[in-house]
Amino acid sequence: MSTPFLSLIIPAHNEAERLPQSLNQIQQFVVQQPFESEVLVIENASTDDTAKIVEEHQTGFPQLKLIRLEQGGKGNAIRTGMLAASGEYRFMADVDFSMPVEEISRFLPPMLIQPQIAIASREQQGSKRIGEPFYRHLIGRVFNYLVRLLVLPGLQDTQCGFKCFSAEAVEKIFPKQTLEGWSFDVEVLAIARELGFEVVEVPITWTFQAGSRMSILSDSWRMFKDLLLIRSNKRKGLYRGKTL
Repeated sequence: MSTPFLSLIIPAHNEAERLPQSLNQIQQFVVQQPFESEVLVIENASTDDTAKIVEEHQTGFPQLKLIRLEQGGKGNAIRTGMLAASGEYRFMADVDFSMPVEEISRFLPPMLIQPQIAIASREQQGSKRIGEPFYRHLIGRVFNYLVRLLVLPGLQDTQCGFKCFSAEAVEKIFPKQTLEGWSFDVEVLAIARELGFEVVEVPITWTFQAGSRMSILSDSWRMFKDLLLIRSNKRKGLYRGKTL
């Protein structure tokens, strides 16, 4: 079996309502591409019909695979999916697809030349935010200020849920990931920089989707503590290593 050019990794916890439409969009995108793809849905600790929906869609969608985990956590799902995937490029995506699925092509060759890590940005010139409440934007910008101050200077949007990694980057970065909650993105990018990988921000069109499971108060405090932990780990050299 040939190596897929693209692996799509989609974490799904209790996503029975939003998943069917997203899978239809993804299938339409995949069949239109000139390259081979695989789609991995990582269902973790769901109590609804998320897994059943994936299994039903596998009929007529041979590229679709299901991985089931008993443990929750978006970071856990993404790490599992990235390391289980076999694509030359591995793209993580939120199940709501607040970014048009067609924009995936902007993260891949030939639009980017041999990208190591390309992350979606709602802040770069050329990006668009549609329908986002002011308070959500404000909270996001405050958190990003702290990210830039403490861990990742220069990156304007580390929390958008669409990111693409080369296979080489995945194999070197994700085994070092320790965080499994909302801050895993920051840790992964911090590891990437410590290992010498270039991170490119790609401006996207992003539409606010209601239904986020993040708790503004409790999760924001937990994420701030995670930033301090990531900074500490960096200073101790726990993320360092050599790329080939």
